[in-house]
Amino acid sequence: MPEPLIELTDLCKRYGPRTVLDGVSLQAAAGEALAIIGPSGSGKSTMLRCINGLHDWDAGRVRVGPHTIKAGERARHVWPQVRRLVGMIFQDFQLFPHLTALENVAEAPQRVLRWPRNRAHQRAQELLDRVGLAERAAAYPQQLSGGQKQRVAIARALAMQPQALLCDEITSALDPELKQEVLSVLEGLKRDGLTLLMVTHEIGFARRAADRVVVVAEGRVIEEGPPKQVLDAPQSPRTRQLLAGQL
Repeated sequence: MPEPLIELTDLCKRYGPRTVLDGVSLQAAAGEALAIIGPSGSGKSTMLRCINGLHDWDAGRVRVGPHTIKAGERARHVWPQVRRLVGMIFQDFQLFPHLTALENVAEAPQRVLRWPRNRAHQRAQELLDRVGLAERAAAYPQQLSGGQKQRVAIARALAMQPQALLCDEITSALDPELKQEVLSVLEGLKRDGLTLLMVTHEIGFARRAADRVVVVAEGRVIEEGPPKQVLDAPQSPRTRQLLAGQL
């Protein structure tokens, strides 16, 4: 079997006396889509941020492709390489307000990959077309709907040509119609073979688009498996409570 693209081993993260991640181990194969569900405050977002180096951690290790980082290591030279392999999309878009949609997408290839402006802008236009926003390339973030902003954020992450995307509850601030715009883009990326780790409350989307569902509660992975198994016949009482809306 090939090695997983992303692997967490016994990951622990604490804030003072509070344990946010308590020995989390998780693997994601290349091309696999994982839906990560669980109650608020269970450590789901912290886990994604550890994978991308936005949080440090207290014990365990993270491996992304050929790069392994252990707790306490100063890995400043490694994280830029990890972030080229794994892009991240946030709930609040984090677009630059003074740049157009096209410029937001082209910014990282120009600054990080040192692409010439024409090449970066051509690629940005292609990606905006891919997410259904070719005609909004000249619009500024304040001129876009929430769903359009999130699709620009996806295009921006794709501009670095990652092998995986980490999606941190990226539809939770959107109304149902705009959510569907974004979820449809993610389904297309899954069909294209991109690895996806998606923290989500969208159970219907998890059922439809995920290869595996991972349930996190109190900083631990309590259940994982195919959507039909986890969502229709959960083994853990905590998972049953979650799906019944009791957590």
